[in-house]
Amino acid sequence: MTEMSYLDGNMLDGPMRELFTVDLSSATGRCESCGMTGSMASLHVYSHAPGLVARCPSCEQVMLRLVRGPDRAWLDMRGTTFLQVPMPMEQPFPGPL
Repeated sequence: MTEMSYLDGNMLDGPMRELFTVDLSSATGRCESCGMTGSMASLHVYSHAPGLVARCPSCEQVMLRLVRGPDRAWLDMRGTTFLQVPMPMEQPFPGPL
């Protein structure tokens, strides 16, 4: 049996940092509840809670929660099955070393 080698989660720092510096309003997400797929800009965002709550425009289920504290942020995307983010062509995803 061959063991697959892996890298620890620190390897995600660069790719995730690159991913979250893009304009997320052009990203596409799918609602876990009703399956609607659409741009993140189409979500209904409510700011009356401690933080931001983004709901599906079709079924009104929560797709995203974002709470910001003085020194950290919490992002909960349990209501989103995927987030597809357009990336510039000139920056390919880094492969294994």
